[in-house]
Amino acid sequence: MAETAARPRTRGRTRTRPREDTGGQVQSLARAISILKALARADDGMTLTDVALTVGLPPSTTHRLLTTMQHDRIVRFDQATALWHVGVEAFVIGNAFIRSRDLVVMARPIMRRLMEETGETVKLAIQDDGEVIYLAQVESRETMRAYRAPGTRVPMHCSGVGKVLLANQSEEEVNRILQRHGLTKVTDRTLATPVRFREALGQIKRQGYAIDDEEHAIGLRCIAAAVCNEHDEPIAAISVSGPSARISDEKISGLAGLVTRAAKAIASELGSREP
Repeated sequence: MAETAARPRTRGRTRTRPREDTGGQVQSLARAISILKALARADDGMTLTDVALTVGLPPSTTHRLLTTMQHDRIVRFDQATALWHVGVEAFVIGNAFIRSRDLVVMARPIMRRLMEETGETVKLAIQDDGEVIYLAQVESRETMRAYRAPGTRVPMHCSGVGKVLLANQSEEEVNRILQRHGLTKVTDRTLATPVRFREALGQIKRQGYAIDDEEHAIGLRCIAAAVCNEHDEPIAAISVSGPSARISDEKISGLAGLVTRAAKAIASELGSREP
């Protein structure tokens, strides 16, 4: 039977415990999630001080939350480096999302075939909260190749997968995303003005694929197509990425055909009626 510590009696006003529910959120849980997100963005781990500064919490509170999550292996602490990392149970929990959708499982054979056909890295991504998050990739065998770790987030406006997903959405949804995230100029080639960007979306809609022409990283090109469900709604995007030296202007049309065919093949596996 669980034991409960006796509380000392108080005189005068009755003591009330501080509320942890703020705005419909449990404060301690919200704080733990913010810590986990910060660790997920840090490839090399974070010190306790770095975590506390990033999430805006006192070090003592941050340490208490970290050790609580460490107990269930949601995070782990490396004694040798004094750095905190995401733990194995967080990976297990995250994989439950992929299993529930079956999207990656169904798409991977098609992604592998597309990599063999093009020789370039193939990625699968979805939209989440106005950004793109990569779910899976099949890497090119070339020494110089594109790489984006699954779980990485990128802006929609400067990525091929993001632009093709935006082009297949309503005007209202596009406006909402752009108002929230803006059109940050990541490279000199980023479409950072509303007029140019909307012209690009119209072209993407007409041609059925998007090109990231060094808009997110200099020297890297990407061609992407949307994966739609049975209601013709975009639920994901697939892309091929590689150095601009290999993805030349002359190759874009042929690569675009292969990418759009792969997108339709994945859609078919998910139940789309589109051939």
